[in-house]
Amino acid sequence: MHGSDSSTAYSLDDQLDVNGGLRRTLALVLAGGRGSRLYDLTSKESKPAIPFGGKYRIVDFPLSNCMNSGIRRIAVLTQYRAHTLIHHIQRGWGFLKAEIGEFVELWPAQQQTSSETWYQGTADAVHQNLELIRGHDPKYVLILAGDHIYKQNYAKMLADHIRSGAMCSVACVEVPRMEATGFGCIDVDEHDNIVRFLEKPKDPPGIPGAPDWTLASMGIYIFNADYLYSILEKDAADENSNHDFGGDIIPSQVGKVKLMAHRFKKSCVYSVGRREPYWRDVGTLGAYWAANMDLVNVTPALDLYDLSWPIWTYQVQRPSAKFVFDTDARRGMAVDSIVSAGCIISGGKIRRTLLFNDVRVNSYASLYESVVLPGTDIGRHVKLNRCIVDAGCNIPEGLVVGEDRELDQKRFFVSDDGITLITAEHIARL
Repeated sequence: MHGSDSSTAYSLDDQLDVNGGLRRTLALVLAGGRGSRLYDLTSKESKPAIPFGGKYRIVDFPLSNCMNSGIRRIAVLTQYRAHTLIHHIQRGWGFLKAEIGEFVELWPAQQQTSSETWYQGTADAVHQNLELIRGHDPKYVLILAGDHIYKQNYAKMLADHIRSGAMCSVACVEVPRMEATGFGCIDVDEHDNIVRFLEKPKDPPGIPGAPDWTLASMGIYIFNADYLYSILEKDAADENSNHDFGGDIIPSQVGKVKLMAHRFKKSCVYSVGRREPYWRDVGTLGAYWAANMDLVNVTPALDLYDLSWPIWTYQVQRPSAKFVFDTDARRGMAVDSIVSAGCIISGGKIRRTLLFNDVRVNSYASLYESVVLPGTDIGRHVKLNRCIVDAGCNIPEGLVVGEDRELDQKRFFVSDDGITLITAEHIARL
């Protein structure tokens, strides 16, 4: 494009390639994980099905990113306790038109290989579905984790992948170097070619020009389809492999083919007024609590009110939230909080708290910095501080949690960072 800045604009041919590439991209959302670090929150459903943000489920974020990026051929691979997830996908994501080649399909684990095993790793999950993938004849395969919270324009990542000529591109987030020891870390040259892939290294590599920072893999990959087929077949035959993209596939290919690191900051969909890329792995109770708590801030790091990049979900039909009673001792009120549809604040007070659908807070109860999942009833005179309350709990009258950690640890689960998880099973044992 004559007169254009080539660093920010694509040529007409580039744009045509990207548009055609989007139509020939198949997205695979790996949504079979248990998420054991969330403890009892995932005892009945998989991590991607966990509610988030008042009305969503975690899996809605990668699915919405696909929709908004122009990718309309999507398969969701399920395995662990998938019933809730399957219902959610069927009810909320069945609006695409199969007649024009658009779909969100559910691919449950079916032991489709001769070994007749369940998925043994992320690469094995894709390998077991190669026949289905080939049936859709994609040119590119976009592989996504189904359990992270972020907004990303995959079309920009695909454009970089096409222009680079790489066989595989790996999305990376920049993190402080000594905080990256729990990630798959990527060492790159000055052109972002991958020269090493290190799984949870004690001494992560720096970034050229920024030695105090490291590129950490987000578990997001774009593969040329034919290349993906060949390396998955080789990996499946390797008895010493754990059949994982980060642990086996990518490291084994470094130096053999062109692999690119795609920096998330280039394709992140930023909240208004912010230039720090937002990506959260909500895989621990503390991280899950903190990500939900951020949403009640005056200006959250994640903007769910941005109509230009909406997060789609299945919404149950519920009446609007209701606040009743207004005396000094008994006032239904919420400050710096999110209150979802179907909630009734009946003479209770909530501050810096997020309520999912159909929560009732009864008279004289007070909640502070708590996340309350759907269908919970908070009894009179209850006090909750820095809690996560699982769905469907009936919190008995007068219960106080968050003031005596030693007592809380005897009755509930308390994380190292002081977040108390309350479940129906905990309540039944009181």
